Amino acid sequence: MAGLSLQHPWAFAFGLLGNIISFMTYLAPLPTFYRIYKNKSTEGFQSVPYVVALFSAMLWIYYALLKSDECLLITINSAGCVIETLYIVVYLVYAPKNGRLFTAKILLLLNVGVFGLILLLTLLLSAGEKRVVLLGWVCVGFSVCVFVAPLSIIRQVVRTRSVEYMPFSLSLSLTVSAVVWFLYGLLIRDKYVALPNVLGFTFGVIQMGLYALYRNATPRLPAKEVSDNEASVTDIVKLPEHVVTIAKLGSPAVELKGHEVQPVASITPGKTKKENDAAEETFKVAADMERNNV
Repeated sequence: MAGLSLQHPWAFAFGLLGNIISFMTYLAPLPTFYRIYKNKSTEGFQSVPYVVALFSAMLWIYYALLKSDECLLITINSAGCVIETLYIVVYLVYAPKNGRLFTAKILLLLNVGVFGLILLLTLLLSAGEKRVVLLGWVCVGFSVCVFVAPLSIIRQVVRTRSVEYMPFSLSLSLTVSAVVWFLYGLLIRDKYVALPNVLGFTFGVIQMGLYALYRNATPRLPAKEVSDNEASVTDIVKLPEHVVTIAKLGSPAVELKGHEVQPVASITPGKTKKENDAAEETFKVAADMERNNV
């Protein structure tokens, strides 16, 4: 077993280190899911990276079992299957109806349908070393998908100028993990392990660069969210009802309510010019006070 043999101490060391770092990487989204649990809402988080990561872990376990000398791959990917499954369950519990339906569809399509098809084809169409080679390239392809999956988060970071949904610790651990597993694959001469981690390192560096660029930036809401927020503010925040009490000599006080200014007194025939002027002045004062309050 190349991964555990004392004849390959560096390979064992990097494989063990890769297990530790990858396990920490699997645990990196814990604050995210604690937030989901606390708020009882998935907010803007997506389930796609976790579904794809689960599928990738399943494939690597199958590959390691076929190759029979990749014990270190089996241990970390078994832990990954358990952890990613728990994440997906939490997401399904607190996601809105559309989110649950979408997640269930891609789970059935990818983790049941596609994995079952790969399992069936590799068992029927190849044997021995050819089966390992075929499955190895399949693992490379879907490992690339794991590293490409966070592109939706990268797009959201650029669009909103906010790194809220892209923790720096996760980007850093992914980058370091990619370096360690690349060296492990190189030392045991397994190109199927080494190759995808080149892309993983690249995307990790991009994510950390975006974090450095936008960590102090002012968040920007998408146009649709801005219009929705403005509409909600218009609906919720209403002008307070003002009560203006004006006393008029010889008549009871009149209350002006709402946003319409009602005349307190009007100019009527039969009254003296002085009384009419006083009534007109009272009306102007009421109008000015109402306008200032609004």
